[in-house]
This record gives sequence, structure tokens and C-alpha cells, in this order.
Amino acid sequence: MMTTHNMLSYSGGIVGLLILILDLIVIFEVINSNRTVGGKLGWALLIFFFPIVGLIFYFLFGNREHHNSNYIPIGSSNA
Repeated sequence: MMTTHNMLSYSGGIVGLLILILDLIVIFEVINSNRTVGGKLGWALLIFFFPIVGLIFYFLFGNREHHNSNYIPIGSSNA
């Protein structure tokens, strides 16, 4: 029988894993963007040191459409 304490510790691990995966996706997106090296480094450091706040700031203030204009999603054909 699982106690409430055990269920909470598992949910914290799942949430942490989700945040890690989202951070890695966003850092990969930043590295592949057409930002300057300083811009890439700034966003990557913000996300690395402040994972949750960095993600929120990136999605709110990152101007993703402008900097990822040449981005082609995996699986799409450009023929």
C-alpha cells in the first residue's frame, strides 16, 4: 500500500523530469536559432540556472517566431 508521502515523492520526480526535458528542448531551440552568440549564451544560462523561470521568460519574451524563422520541424517535407 502506497502512503501519501511516497506518492508525493514520485510526483516530484516526474515533475522534475518534465522540467528537465523542457529545458533541454528549449536550449536546443536556442542553440539552433539565428540569435547572436551572446543572445544564445544569455538564454541558455538563464534556463540553466533558473529552469522554471527561464522557461517562462523564454516563452513570454524570447521572440521565437523571429529567431526561428528558418526552423523546419522534424518529419516535414520541403520538397
